[in-house]
Amino acid sequence: MYKQDFVYKVSASTNSGSQKIFYIIVFASVLMAMLFGLFAVTANPIIISLAIALLAGTILLARPTWIVWMTLLLGLLVVGILPLHFDFIASKVAWGVSLLGFFLMLIAFFGATTSPNRLKGTPIFIWVAFGFLVYALLNSLIQWHSAGEFLGGFKRYFQMWGLLFALCWLTFDEKNIHRWRVFFLITALLQLPFALYELIVFVPQLRGTWGMAAVDVVAGTFGANMDGGGASGEMALFLIIMLAFLLTRRMEKLLSVAHLMLLIPFLLAPLLLGETKSVVIMLPLMFFILYRHEMFIRFHYWLMGFVVVVFLSVAVGYYYLSLSDRSIDKQLEDTIDYNLKERGYGSKQYLNRTTVITFWHEQQGAHAPVSLMFGNGLGSSNAAGHIAKRYPGSGIGLTAASTLLWEMGLFGFGLFVAILVFAWRCALRLQRESAVPLVRADARAIQAALALFVFLLFYRVSLLELPSIQVVFAALLGYLALLHRRHPFH
Repeated sequence: MYKQDFVYKVSASTNSGSQKIFYIIVFASVLMAMLFGLFAVTANPIIISLAIALLAGTILLARPTWIVWMTLLLGLLVVGILPLHFDFIASKVAWGVSLLGFFLMLIAFFGATTSPNRLKGTPIFIWVAFGFLVYALLNSLIQWHSAGEFLGGFKRYFQMWGLLFALCWLTFDEKNIHRWRVFFLITALLQLPFALYELIVFVPQLRGTWGMAAVDVVAGTFGANMDGGGASGEMALFLIIMLAFLLTRRMEKLLSVAHLMLLIPFLLAPLLLGETKSVVIMLPLMFFILYRHEMFIRFHYWLMGFVVVVFLSVAVGYYYLSLSDRSIDKQLEDTIDYNLKERGYGSKQYLNRTTVITFWHEQQGAHAPVSLMFGNGLGSSNAAGHIAKRYPGSGIGLTAASTLLWEMGLFGFGLFVAILVFAWRCALRLQRESAVPLVRADARAIQAALALFVFLLFYRVSLLELPSIQVVFAALLGYLALLHRRHPFH
């Protein structure tokens, strides 16, 4: 009698619990159906794509490895080439990839807060990066101007930082890490066929409108558009970084000379298809960082290698200049004028990469101490930002350095630079003290990448807005943090 009553009560309780779960699922399903129905009837492709990305991200919350793969694949191989082929969906896909990056960031933060052990061994530069993110949020909220400006600026700055925190604080097996390394090499090799296609198909189409500037569309998978311009400098930077990884693998005898000689032409060939003059700076800079110690140990070998690199850089620069109908002297003069003197960069702004910094300095003073130290908030120097509107036609956000100074002030700029400085120290320690040749090789290559990122900081604004190069930036720093936490020292 009592046993039957007990069984009945347990069964009733179980059925009651199941019914509650069933009702919750039904209610959530109806709510989601109504929500997505409202999204659909708007007929707004941006809202619909964001809803799809939201649903996909929610489903993938338990699969951070899949989100990493999707972010890498879409960020490096899809988003950049869509404007040339399917411009009508390019911005929607880019927003979807950004949402995946933010989902990854939330997963990383949730994992770190629920499992404090994951925070052990976190390198200093990760904490500085986290501090920069918090500072950017609080500073912009305190100096609030508009929701559009704030959200747009936050999205541009941090859309790929989820990779940075996820690689540091989440657990990934060695197979996936090895596959991601291979994926980056494959991405580098794919730049050649894409660059060739862009040179053959799109440059002739755009030459009538843009003249010699049409060659800027040769940017591989890093991004270009039919309105002129492309991320050719970012493609070149990525290829030079990958060349650094191959060279350091060879230095640690992890890569044979035959394989190195086989891969190098595929990495260097795309540099000759466009007109990226910054290569003459980035290539010697990379070699100098990699072989700087050889200058003291085997000076004659270092000198011979440096002469070869300088000669190669000069040859590449001469090749770029020879592509134009104008004289080489005139092109050199123009290049110096719009980079180091007073001429504006491009036809629509009167500031260049040098004057954009001096102009910021001239506008600061005792009358605006907040702007000097803390900037004016995220998005304020963007084309539609309230500070940019104060100086129409100037192009105050031409470079990442000037953008940081206007939006985050000296304090925020210092925090961002501190990320790179502490990352350098971390990589240097790994290179000197790790017992694993692979770690030493990759740490040395990351040092070269960090030096190139410093150059990019004053060269373009892409570190703060271009998804493809932001994937490279966040993934390299996250990979460095992963190496720091996993690999023992002597």
